[in-house]
Amino acid sequence: MQAWSLFSVTPIGLALVVTGIIYFVVAGRYVLPVTHTEGAKGGDVMSYFRDTYGLDYNIREMRVPPHADIVGKTLEDIEHTEHLRVIAAIRSNKEIAIGPGNLARDTGIEAGAVLGVLGSPQALKEFAEHHELVVLPTLNHFADALSPAKAGIAEVVIPPSSEFLGKSARDIWLRKTYGISMVALHRVGETYREGEGIRDMPFQAGDTLVVHTTWEALARLSKDRNFVVVTTEYPHEELRPQKVAHALVFFLVALTLVLFTDMRLSVALLTGAIGMVLSGVLTIEEAYRAVSWKTVFLLASLIPLGLAVETTGTAAWIADQTLDLLGDVPIWTLQLVVALLATFFTLVMSNVGATVLLVPLAVNIAVSAGADPALFALTVAIATSNSFLIPTHQVNALIMGPAGYRVPDFMSAGGIMTLLFIVVTMLMMNVVF
Repeated sequence: MQAWSLFSVTPIGLALVVTGIIYFVVAGRYVLPVTHTEGAKGGDVMSYFRDTYGLDYNIREMRVPPHADIVGKTLEDIEHTEHLRVIAAIRSNKEIAIGPGNLARDTGIEAGAVLGVLGSPQALKEFAEHHELVVLPTLNHFADALSPAKAGIAEVVIPPSSEFLGKSARDIWLRKTYGISMVALHRVGETYREGEGIRDMPFQAGDTLVVHTTWEALARLSKDRNFVVVTTEYPHEELRPQKVAHALVFFLVALTLVLFTDMRLSVALLTGAIGMVLSGVLTIEEAYRAVSWKTVFLLASLIPLGLAVETTGTAAWIADQTLDLLGDVPIWTLQLVVALLATFFTLVMSNVGATVLLVPLAVNIAVSAGADPALFALTVAIATSNSFLIPTHQVNALIMGPAGYRVPDFMSAGGIMTLLFIVVTMLMMNVVF
Protein backbone atom coordinates (compact mmCIF):
# COMPACT_ATOMS: atom_id res chain seq x y z
CA MET A 1 0.00 0.00 0.00
CA GLN A 2 1.10 3.53 -0.69
CA ALA A 3 1.86 5.35 2.56
CA TRP A 4 -0.38 8.22 3.64
CA SER A 5 1.26 11.63 3.88
CA LEU A 6 1.22 13.81 6.99
CA PHE A 7 -1.69 15.93 5.74
CA SER A 8 -3.77 13.20 4.08
CA VAL A 9 -6.30 13.32 6.90
CA THR A 10 -6.48 17.14 7.07
CA PRO A 11 -9.85 17.47 5.24
CA ILE A 12 -11.42 14.88 7.53
CA GLY A 13 -9.88 16.49 10.61
CA LEU A 14 -11.17 19.93 9.65
CA ALA A 15 -14.67 18.54 9.10
CA LEU A 16 -14.59 16.85 12.52
CA VAL A 17 -13.38 20.05 14.22
CA VAL A 18 -16.17 22.11 12.64
CA THR A 19 -18.74 19.45 13.55
CA GLY A 20 -17.58 19.34 17.16
CA ILE A 21 -17.66 23.13 17.51
CA ILE A 22 -21.13 23.41 16.01
CA TYR A 23 -22.41 20.57 18.18
CA PHE A 24 -21.24 22.05 21.47
CA VAL A 25 -22.21 25.62 20.52
CA VAL A 26 -25.74 24.57 19.58
CA ALA A 27 -26.37 21.70 22.01
CA GLY A 28 -23.75 22.28 24.70
CA ARG A 29 -26.16 23.95 27.10
CA TYR A 30 -28.39 20.89 26.94
CA VAL A 31 -25.86 18.05 27.06
CA LEU A 32 -23.13 19.48 29.32
CA PRO A 33 -23.81 19.21 33.06
CA VAL A 34 -23.90 22.30 35.25
CA THR A 35 -21.11 21.80 37.76
CA HIS A 36 -19.70 23.97 40.50
CA THR A 37 -16.49 22.08 40.97
CA GLU A 38 -14.21 25.06 40.71
CA GLY A 39 -16.15 26.85 43.40
CA ALA A 40 -16.40 23.68 45.45
CA LYS A 41 -12.71 23.07 45.18
CA GLY A 42 -12.04 26.64 46.21
CA GLY A 43 -14.51 26.08 49.03
CA ASP A 44 -12.59 23.02 50.17
CA VAL A 45 -9.38 25.02 50.27
CA MET A 46 -11.01 27.89 52.11
CA SER A 47 -12.70 25.50 54.53
CA TYR A 48 -9.22 24.27 55.47
CA PHE A 49 -8.00 27.81 56.18
CA ARG A 50 -11.26 28.62 57.93
CA ASP A 51 -11.02 25.58 60.20
CA THR A 52 -7.28 25.99 60.84
CA TYR A 53 -6.87 29.74 61.06
CA GLY A 54 -10.42 31.05 61.29
CA LEU A 55 -10.16 32.77 57.90
CA ASP A 56 -13.16 33.27 55.63
CA TYR A 57 -11.93 35.24 52.65
CA ASN A 58 -13.31 35.99 49.19
CA ILE A 59 -11.92 37.83 46.18
CA ARG A 60 -13.90 40.66 44.60
CA GLU A 61 -13.21 42.90 41.65
CA MET A 62 -13.94 46.59 42.33
CA ARG A 63 -13.79 49.62 40.05
CA VAL A 64 -12.74 52.97 41.53
CA PRO A 65 -14.99 55.80 40.21
CA PRO A 66 -13.55 59.33 39.91
CA HIS A 67 -15.55 60.61 42.91
CA ALA A 68 -14.35 57.86 45.30
CA ASP A 69 -12.59 59.25 48.38
CA ILE A 70 -9.77 56.69 48.10
CA VAL A 71 -8.46 58.25 44.87
CA GLY A 72 -4.95 59.54 45.55
CA LYS A 73 -4.45 57.35 48.59
CA THR A 74 -2.02 54.45 48.82
CA LEU A 75 -2.72 50.81 49.54
CA GLU A 76 -1.27 51.27 53.03
CA ASP A 77 -3.89 53.94 53.76
CA ILE A 78 -6.79 51.57 53.23
CA GLU A 79 -5.67 47.98 53.86
CA HIS A 80 -4.94 48.19 57.58
CA THR A 81 -8.11 50.07 58.51
CA GLU A 82 -10.37 48.11 56.17
CA HIS A 83 -8.95 44.68 57.15
CA LEU A 84 -8.35 43.54 53.57
CA ARG A 85 -5.58 43.15 51.00
CA VAL A 86 -5.33 44.39 47.43
CA ILE A 87 -3.76 41.50 45.50
CA ALA A 88 -4.13 42.79 41.93
CA ALA A 89 -4.78 46.07 40.19
CA ILE A 90 -5.25 47.63 36.76
CA ARG A 91 -4.21 51.26 36.55
CA SER A 92 -3.87 53.82 33.77
CA ASN A 93 -1.35 51.72 31.87
CA LYS A 94 -4.07 49.07 31.46
CA GLU A 95 -1.68 46.30 32.52
CA ILE A 96 -2.52 43.87 35.32
CA ALA A 97 -0.27 44.49 38.32
CA ILE A 98 0.21 41.23 40.18
CA GLY A 99 3.26 39.40 41.46
CA PRO A 100 6.74 40.63 42.43
CA GLY A 101 7.62 44.23 41.67
CA ASN A 102 4.08 45.32 40.83
CA LEU A 103 2.22 46.11 44.04
CA ALA A 104 3.56 47.63 47.25
CA ARG A 105 2.18 49.52 50.22
CA ASP A 106 3.09 52.85 48.56
CA THR A 107 1.17 52.05 45.36
CA GLY A 108 -1.27 54.87 44.65
CA ILE A 109 -4.94 54.41 43.79
CA GLU A 110 -6.07 56.15 40.63
CA ALA A 111 -9.53 57.06 39.38
CA GLY A 112 -10.83 54.37 37.05
CA ALA A 113 -8.50 51.74 38.47
CA VAL A 114 -9.76 48.19 38.94
CA LEU A 115 -8.75 46.46 42.16
CA GLY A 116 -8.69 42.78 43.02
CA VAL A 117 -9.48 42.78 46.74
CA LEU A 118 -9.15 39.87 49.16
CA GLY A 119 -11.02 39.91 52.48
CA SER A 120 -13.94 38.59 54.48
CA PRO A 121 -17.36 39.02 52.87
CA GLN A 122 -18.37 41.58 55.50
CA ALA A 123 -15.14 43.58 55.12
CA LEU A 124 -15.49 43.61 51.34
CA LYS A 125 -19.09 44.76 51.54
CA GLU A 126 -18.34 47.56 53.98
CA PHE A 127 -15.29 48.69 52.02
CA ALA A 128 -17.28 49.00 48.79
CA GLU A 129 -20.18 50.80 50.48
CA HIS A 130 -18.08 53.26 52.47
CA HIS A 131 -16.05 54.36 49.46
CA GLU A 132 -18.79 54.03 46.80
CA LEU A 133 -16.88 51.51 44.72
CA VAL A 134 -18.45 49.54 41.90
CA VAL A 135 -18.39 45.83 42.75
CA LEU A 136 -18.42 43.59 39.69
CA PRO A 137 -20.56 40.45 40.07
CA THR A 138 -17.77 38.14 38.87
CA LEU A 139 -14.07 38.32 38.21
CA ASN A 140 -13.72 39.86 34.79
CA HIS A 141 -10.36 41.57 34.31
CA PHE A 142 -8.64 39.19 36.75
CA ALA A 143 -10.46 36.00 35.75
CA ASP A 144 -7.30 34.54 34.24
CA ALA A 145 -4.64 36.10 36.48
CA LEU A 146 -6.42 35.07 39.70
CA SER A 147 -7.82 31.75 38.49
CA PRO A 148 -7.09 28.69 40.68
CA ALA A 149 -4.68 27.52 37.99
CA LYS A 150 -2.48 30.60 38.45
CA ALA A 151 -2.94 31.91 41.99
CA GLY A 152 -4.30 31.06 45.40
CA ILE A 153 -3.75 30.97 49.15
CA ALA A 154 -0.71 29.14 50.52
CA GLU A 155 1.20 28.52 53.75
CA VAL A 156 4.81 29.60 54.19
CA VAL A 157 6.93 28.98 57.32
CA ILE A 158 9.89 31.04 58.56
CA PRO A 159 12.71 28.54 59.36
CA PRO A 160 15.30 29.06 62.14
CA SER A 161 17.97 29.71 59.49
CA SER A 162 16.06 32.54 57.82
CA GLU A 163 17.79 35.89 57.39
CA PHE A 164 14.49 37.59 58.15
CA LEU A 165 14.30 36.65 61.84
CA GLY A 166 13.65 39.85 63.74
CA LYS A 167 12.49 41.63 60.60
CA SER A 168 8.88 42.32 59.65
CA ALA A 169 7.01 42.03 56.38
CA ARG A 170 7.18 45.80 56.15
CA ASP A 171 10.96 45.75 56.55
CA ILE A 172 11.52 43.37 53.65
CA TRP A 173 8.66 44.69 51.48
CA LEU A 174 7.23 41.18 51.30
CA ARG A 175 4.57 41.82 48.66
CA LYS A 176 6.75 43.96 46.40
CA THR A 177 9.89 41.82 46.67
CA TYR A 178 8.43 38.31 46.65
CA GLY A 179 4.91 38.80 45.28
CA ILE A 180 3.16 37.33 48.34
CA SER A 181 0.42 39.20 50.19
CA MET A 182 0.27 38.14 53.83
CA VAL A 183 -3.31 37.85 55.09
CA ALA A 184 -2.58 36.14 58.43
CA LEU A 185 0.29 35.13 60.69
CA HIS A 186 0.06 32.10 62.97
CA ARG A 187 2.36 32.02 65.98
CA VAL A 188 2.35 29.74 69.05
CA GLY A 189 -1.21 28.57 68.56
CA GLU A 190 -2.70 32.00 67.83
CA THR A 191 -3.62 33.53 64.50
CA TYR A 192 -3.21 37.25 63.82
CA ARG A 193 -5.07 38.75 60.86
CA GLU A 194 -4.88 41.78 58.61
CA GLY A 195 -5.69 44.85 60.66
CA GLU A 196 -3.95 43.46 63.75
CA GLY A 197 -0.51 44.74 62.84
CA ILE A 198 0.80 41.55 61.25
CA ARG A 199 3.02 43.46 58.82
CA ASP A 200 4.82 45.15 61.73
CA MET A 201 5.41 41.97 63.74
CA PRO A 202 9.08 40.83 63.65
CA PHE A 203 9.31 37.30 62.31
CA GLN A 204 10.18 34.46 64.65
CA ALA A 205 11.32 30.94 63.82
CA GLY A 206 8.29 28.75 63.19
CA ASP A 207 5.95 31.57 62.18
CA THR A 208 3.42 30.39 59.62
CA LEU A 209 2.43 32.99 57.05
CA VAL A 210 -0.90 32.59 55.26
CA VAL A 211 -0.40 34.39 51.98
CA HIS A 212 -2.10 34.98 48.67
CA THR A 213 0.30 34.56 45.79
CA THR A 214 0.67 33.51 42.21
CA TRP A 215 1.88 29.95 41.82
CA GLU A 216 4.79 31.21 39.74
CA ALA A 217 5.96 33.41 42.62
CA LEU A 218 5.45 30.55 45.09
CA ALA A 219 7.56 28.22 42.93
CA ARG A 220 10.41 30.74 43.06
CA LEU A 221 9.91 31.16 46.80
CA SER A 222 10.32 27.40 47.32
CA LYS A 223 13.96 27.77 46.26
CA ASP A 224 14.62 30.58 48.75
CA ARG A 225 16.26 29.31 51.97
CA ASN A 226 14.61 32.11 53.95
CA PHE A 227 11.22 30.42 53.57
CA VAL A 228 9.80 26.91 53.75
CA VAL A 229 6.80 26.50 51.47
CA VAL A 230 4.30 24.16 53.13
CA THR A 231 1.79 24.18 50.28
CA THR A 232 2.99 21.69 47.68
CA GLU A 233 -0.13 20.73 45.71
CA TYR A 234 -0.40 23.59 43.27
CA PRO A 235 0.15 23.89 39.50
CA HIS A 236 3.78 24.83 39.03
CA GLU A 237 6.45 24.27 36.48
CA GLU A 238 9.67 26.02 35.67
CA LEU A 239 9.19 28.51 32.85
CA ARG A 240 12.04 29.05 30.42
CA PRO A 241 10.99 31.87 28.08
CA GLN A 242 14.60 32.31 26.95
CA LYS A 243 14.40 28.85 25.38
CA VAL A 244 11.44 29.61 23.10
CA ALA A 245 13.69 30.21 20.11
CA HIS A 246 15.53 26.91 20.64
CA ALA A 247 12.25 25.02 20.96
CA LEU A 248 10.90 26.61 17.79
CA VAL A 249 14.06 25.86 15.81
CA PHE A 250 14.14 22.17 16.71
CA PHE A 251 10.38 21.85 16.18
CA LEU A 252 10.85 23.23 12.65
CA VAL A 253 13.82 20.88 12.14
CA ALA A 254 11.67 17.87 13.06
CA LEU A 255 8.79 19.08 10.89
CA THR A 256 11.12 19.68 7.94
CA LEU A 257 12.54 16.17 8.23
CA VAL A 258 9.03 14.73 8.26
CA LEU A 259 7.77 16.73 5.28
CA PHE A 260 10.75 16.89 2.95
CA THR A 261 12.84 13.78 3.61
CA ASP A 262 12.31 10.03 3.58
CA MET A 263 13.34 9.75 7.22
CA ARG A 264 10.98 7.71 9.40
CA LEU A 265 8.55 9.75 11.46
CA SER A 266 9.84 8.36 14.76
CA VAL A 267 13.47 9.18 13.89
CA ALA A 268 12.57 12.69 12.72
CA LEU A 269 10.67 13.50 15.88
CA LEU A 270 13.36 11.96 18.07
CA THR A 271 15.90 14.21 16.35
CA GLY A 272 13.90 17.28 17.37
CA ALA A 273 13.50 15.96 20.91
CA ILE A 274 17.24 15.34 21.29
CA GLY A 275 17.93 18.85 20.05
CA MET A 276 15.62 20.30 22.70
CA VAL A 277 17.38 18.31 25.43
CA LEU A 278 20.84 19.35 24.24
CA SER A 279 19.82 23.02 24.01
CA GLY A 280 18.32 23.01 27.50
CA VAL A 281 14.65 23.43 26.56
CA LEU A 282 14.08 20.56 28.96
CA THR A 283 16.36 18.30 30.94
CA ILE A 284 16.78 14.60 30.32
CA GLU A 285 15.07 13.92 33.67
CA GLU A 286 12.04 15.96 32.58
CA ALA A 287 12.00 14.06 29.30
CA TYR A 288 12.01 10.74 31.14
CA ARG A 289 9.17 11.89 33.41
CA ALA A 290 7.14 12.95 30.38
CA VAL A 291 7.24 9.46 28.89
CA SER A 292 4.14 7.35 29.54
CA TRP A 293 5.87 4.10 30.41
CA LYS A 294 2.54 2.30 30.68
CA THR A 295 1.96 3.10 27.01
CA VAL A 296 5.47 1.94 26.11
CA PHE A 297 4.99 -1.46 27.74
CA LEU A 298 1.46 -1.78 26.37
CA LEU A 299 2.73 -1.24 22.83
CA ALA A 300 5.66 -3.57 23.48
CA SER A 301 3.05 -6.26 24.09
CA LEU A 302 0.54 -5.30 21.42
CA ILE A 303 2.91 -4.87 18.47
CA PRO A 304 4.06 -8.53 18.62
CA LEU A 305 0.43 -9.54 19.11
CA GLY A 306 -0.57 -7.59 16.00
CA LEU A 307 2.26 -9.19 14.01
CA ALA A 308 1.27 -12.62 15.27
CA VAL A 309 -2.38 -12.05 14.26
CA GLU A 310 -1.20 -11.10 10.77
CA THR A 311 1.54 -13.70 10.15
CA THR A 312 -0.36 -16.69 11.53
CA GLY A 313 -3.35 -16.02 9.34
CA THR A 314 -5.60 -15.17 12.27
CA ALA A 315 -6.48 -11.78 10.81
CA ALA A 316 -7.38 -13.34 7.47
CA TRP A 317 -9.50 -15.99 9.20
CA ILE A 318 -11.38 -13.37 11.26
CA ALA A 319 -11.86 -11.32 8.09
CA ASP A 320 -13.35 -14.30 6.26
CA GLN A 321 -15.65 -15.11 9.17
CA THR A 322 -16.77 -11.50 9.33
CA LEU A 323 -17.56 -11.45 5.61
CA ASP A 324 -19.46 -14.76 5.88
CA LEU A 325 -21.45 -13.37 8.81
CA LEU A 326 -22.31 -10.12 7.07
CA GLY A 327 -22.98 -11.69 3.71
CA ASP A 328 -23.04 -9.71 0.49
CA VAL A 329 -23.10 -6.15 1.79
CA PRO A 330 -21.84 -2.89 0.23
CA ILE A 331 -18.23 -1.82 0.79
CA TRP A 332 -19.30 1.18 2.86
CA THR A 333 -21.11 -1.16 5.25
CA LEU A 334 -17.92 -3.14 5.84
CA GLN A 335 -16.06 0.13 6.36
CA LEU A 336 -18.70 1.19 8.90
CA VAL A 337 -18.31 -2.12 10.76
CA VAL A 338 -14.54 -1.58 10.91
CA ALA A 339 -15.10 1.96 12.24
CA LEU A 340 -17.48 0.66 14.91
CA LEU A 341 -15.01 -2.06 15.95
CA ALA A 342 -12.22 0.51 16.22
CA THR A 343 -14.46 2.81 18.27
CA PHE A 344 -15.25 -0.03 20.66
CA PHE A 345 -11.64 -1.15 21.05
CA THR A 346 -10.38 2.37 21.72
CA LEU A 347 -12.76 2.58 24.68
CA VAL A 348 -11.19 -0.41 26.40
CA MET A 349 -7.54 0.06 25.44
CA SER A 350 -5.25 2.83 24.18
CA ASN A 351 -6.01 4.30 20.76
CA VAL A 352 -2.51 3.44 19.54
CA GLY A 353 -2.85 -0.11 20.80
CA ALA A 354 -6.26 -0.48 19.15
CA THR A 355 -4.78 0.75 15.87
CA VAL A 356 -1.90 -1.73 16.01
CA LEU A 357 -4.29 -4.56 16.75
CA LEU A 358 -7.02 -3.76 14.22
CA VAL A 359 -5.12 -2.58 11.15
CA PRO A 360 -4.17 -6.15 10.04
CA LEU A 361 -7.80 -7.20 10.44
CA ALA A 362 -9.11 -4.19 8.51
CA VAL A 363 -6.62 -4.73 5.69
CA ASN A 364 -7.59 -8.40 5.35
CA ILE A 365 -11.30 -7.55 5.30
CA ALA A 366 -10.67 -5.02 2.54
CA VAL A 367 -8.58 -7.45 0.48
CA SER A 368 -11.18 -10.20 0.81
CA ALA A 369 -13.98 -7.83 -0.18
CA GLY A 370 -12.08 -6.23 -3.05
CA ALA A 371 -11.93 -2.83 -1.36
CA ASP A 372 -9.04 -0.43 -0.89
CA PRO A 373 -6.99 -1.77 2.06
CA ALA A 374 -5.27 1.59 2.62
CA LEU A 375 -8.65 3.26 3.06
CA PHE A 376 -9.74 0.63 5.59
CA ALA A 377 -6.47 1.05 7.50
CA LEU A 378 -7.03 4.81 7.60
CA THR A 379 -10.56 4.19 8.85
CA VAL A 380 -9.11 2.35 11.83
CA ALA A 381 -6.55 5.09 12.47
CA ILE A 382 -9.23 7.81 12.56
CA ALA A 383 -11.93 5.83 14.36
CA THR A 384 -9.58 4.95 17.23
CA SER A 385 -9.65 8.65 18.15
CA ASN A 386 -13.41 8.45 18.67
CA SER A 387 -13.04 8.37 22.46
CA PHE A 388 -15.90 10.49 23.78
CA LEU A 389 -18.28 7.94 25.28
CA ILE A 390 -16.51 7.11 28.56
CA PRO A 391 -13.52 8.70 30.34
CA THR A 392 -11.01 5.97 29.47
CA HIS A 393 -8.95 8.22 27.18
CA GLN A 394 -6.22 10.18 28.98
CA VAL A 395 -7.64 13.54 27.86
CA ASN A 396 -11.09 12.70 29.21
CA ALA A 397 -9.58 11.45 32.46
CA LEU A 398 -7.57 14.66 32.75
CA ILE A 399 -10.61 16.96 32.65
CA MET A 400 -12.95 14.68 34.57
CA GLY A 401 -11.80 15.75 38.03
CA PRO A 402 -11.36 19.51 37.53
CA ALA A 403 -14.65 19.78 35.62
CA GLY A 404 -16.59 17.64 38.10
CA TYR A 405 -17.89 15.35 35.35
CA ARG A 406 -19.20 11.84 35.98
CA VAL A 407 -19.33 8.83 33.68
CA PRO A 408 -23.05 9.45 32.85
CA ASP A 409 -22.09 13.00 31.80
CA PHE A 410 -19.62 11.64 29.28
CA MET A 411 -22.18 9.15 28.01
CA SER A 412 -24.87 11.79 27.45
CA ALA A 413 -22.62 14.38 25.78
CA GLY A 414 -20.12 11.96 24.27
CA GLY A 415 -22.72 9.52 22.94
CA ILE A 416 -24.02 12.05 20.42
CA MET A 417 -20.48 13.19 19.61
CA THR A 418 -19.47 9.58 18.98
CA LEU A 419 -22.26 9.13 16.44
CA LEU A 420 -21.46 12.45 14.76
CA PHE A 421 -17.80 11.45 14.58
CA ILE A 422 -18.62 8.20 12.80
CA VAL A 423 -21.10 9.79 10.38
CA VAL A 424 -18.80 12.68 9.43
CA THR A 425 -15.79 10.36 9.10
CA MET A 426 -17.63 7.98 6.79
CA LEU A 427 -19.02 10.79 4.63
CA MET A 428 -15.70 12.64 4.33
CA MET A 429 -13.63 9.52 3.65
CA ASN A 430 -15.93 8.45 0.82
CA VAL A 431 -16.09 11.97 -0.60
CA VAL A 432 -12.37 12.75 -0.37
CA PHE A 433 -10.95 9.33 -1.20
